[in-house]
Amino acid sequence: MSGILAGKRVLITGVLMESSIAFHTAKLAQEQGAEIILTAFPRPTLTERIAKKLPKPVKVIELDVTNDEQLASLADVVREELGGLDGVVHSIGFAPQDALGGNFLNTPFESVATAMHVSAYSLKSLTMACLPLMQEGGSVVGLTFDAQYAWPQYDWMGPAKAALEATSRYMARDLGKQNIRCNLISAGPIGSMAAKSIPGFSELADVWNHRSPLEWNLADPEPAGRGVVALLSDWFPKTTGEIIHVDGGLHAVGA
Repeated sequence: MSGILAGKRVLITGVLMESSIAFHTAKLAQEQGAEIILTAFPRPTLTERIAKKLPKPVKVIELDVTNDEQLASLADVVREELGGLDGVVHSIGFAPQDALGGNFLNTPFESVATAMHVSAYSLKSLTMACLPLMQEGGSVVGLTFDAQYAWPQYDWMGPAKAALEATSRYMARDLGKQNIRCNLISAGPIGSMAAKSIPGFSELADVWNHRSPLEWNLADPEPAGRGVVALLSDWFPKTTGEIIHVDGGLHAVGA
């Protein structure tokens, strides 16, 4: 199978539903010639079931990105399966319910700390866990939701995404000498499992119905998946520390 990821080996996190950007990234990556491996938490069996809908069979590894022991063993497990890695996809985000839905001013620090650890710091910890497998360089791609703005209902996930975006830039700075690129896709809203966990998500998503220059489809994660696959490929060989918007152009317009 040929394609823009022919010969690439890619680890992909966050495949929970067929409607997720991560699932479509995995599907497109396989179609473009990549060998992939998936990580899952907290229910690997759910990811294994969804993975059966991919074009080719794929191994699923349980990985809690806040668990140091699991991170420490990740490279050995992946090396046994793929030999090494050329790309890593970070599609992980979580905030406790009291950090979302209009509760910004009342959220306790413990919940904020959880959101930051899982959603932002994990980009660094996951990449460092995979670093021994990327001896010839590679591409790390994460997913953000434009942190320039304060979105309705998004609350502490906004600062967490801002931290993710800053983390990506610092990683780009420090890993460039090893020929590892680190970039983010800033996607518009998608009706995924993550979205369903945000109280009042429909209010946030409705912004796209009124302001997006290009028609936006909440049920179509493929455009964002295409963006991730493009950044994993060799077609962006000197692009790092970047945030590519796949949001119908909403980031570019005012009210």
